[in-house]
Amino acid sequence: MDSTTKKKVSRYSAHIVLIVASFFFLIPFLWMVSTSLKPLTQVFTFPPEWIPRPFMWSNYTDAMEYIPFFTYLRNTIVITVLSTLGAVISCPLVAYSFAKLRWPGRNILFIITIGVMMIPGQVTMIPLFLLFEKFGMVGTPYPLIIPAFFGVPFYIFLLRQFFMGLPDSLREAARIDGAGEFRIYWQIMLPLAKPAVLAVGLFQFMASWTDFIGPLLYLTDSLQYTLSLGLQQFQSQRGSEWGLMMAVSTMMTLPIIVLFFLLQKTFIRGITFSGIK
Repeated sequence: MDSTTKKKVSRYSAHIVLIVASFFFLIPFLWMVSTSLKPLTQVFTFPPEWIPRPFMWSNYTDAMEYIPFFTYLRNTIVITVLSTLGAVISCPLVAYSFAKLRWPGRNILFIITIGVMMIPGQVTMIPLFLLFEKFGMVGTPYPLIIPAFFGVPFYIFLLRQFFMGLPDSLREAARIDGAGEFRIYWQIMLPLAKPAVLAVGLFQFMASWTDFIGPLLYLTDSLQYTLSLGLQQFQSQRGSEWGLMMAVSTMMTLPIIVLFFLLQKTFIRGITFSGIK
């Protein structure tokens, strides 16, 4: 067997293994979608039936009537978009400063930023709540949005690694042409870091979209609830109606899946290139 054949066999074997593994990851999602279209009497049948008989499309409309779905959807979109915008604006700026600029205390501050990543969120949960309470923000969506505008340590680290892989000769050439530091960042470095920035945006979008603890802590008015809180509310009220609950879960999960498939190439490039110096 020549080397070319060995490479093909190795590549095909890897694809087969990945396809089989992805099938196991898909099973819970497929079961959720299948259950969302089943009548209640078919949910717990044994052996399980994957294909609903009949297809209960009314589960989706009924689920949206039991909770103010579109109100929760609007709240979730507003919080998610603003927090993602905050992370995408602040994190590249801080990361670029750590990677390319020279200023006193830079390394110490970067070590502190990395150290913050090791602190569990449960440790800072109460101090942050008391801080936002003093500012009168508890009961509003601001505590779920504002922190992203001050940077997220993991995203800063990820973007710093990407910026460090960009050649300094680009900055030097731009500086010779008379460009200032912010113009170098905005017109040269940031466009080159687009894959990593989009990866950070996708990370933040998923984290904010699926966040449950944050809305549970800070939102007190039911009209301000997000989809995650709405799903918990639906479960407490209609927990026995599994078809409807799976319908709400499917509608909440679908946007993330669609967004990931649309941006998967850019996402993978951002993650891969961040480790290449």
